[in-house]
Amino acid sequence: MYELKTKETDNSVIEFIERVESLKKREDAYQLLDIFTETTGYEAKMWGPSIIGFGTYHYRYESGHEGDAPLVGFSPRKAKISLYFAPGDEREELLGKFGKHTSGKACVYINKVADIDVDVLKTLINQSIVFLEETYPKN
Repeated sequence: MYELKTKETDNSVIEFIERVESLKKREDAYQLLDIFTETTGYEAKMWGPSIIGFGTYHYRYESGHEGDAPLVGFSPRKAKISLYFAPGDEREELLGKFGKHTSGKACVYINKVADIDVDVLKTLINQSIVFLEETYPKN
């Protein structure tokens, strides 16, 4: 049976951030930690070895695959900072106002927080949470 690699852990978010090699990326990680915590109202938790997640939801696909995932999150990776949002209806329009970034299906990548509009980030966070809570309501 398939086992999820990205699970919530008891590892310390602060210890993880302190191990980020780049001082600038570490500073950005602390800034994002504050923004995500303030915006979501959730405590930051480590998901797997390198994702800082906020809140949780349980998903179940038609294929039968199911699991738990953070509502939103980020990871200060070596090359770029990964931001994790749900797709949502407004995401593409918001990304047009977001600032310098690239994006994939579930991730948005930035070089540094100074490149983006923090108010748009907060809107993306909130939009993602609403989308996921409507799509996967708690029973």
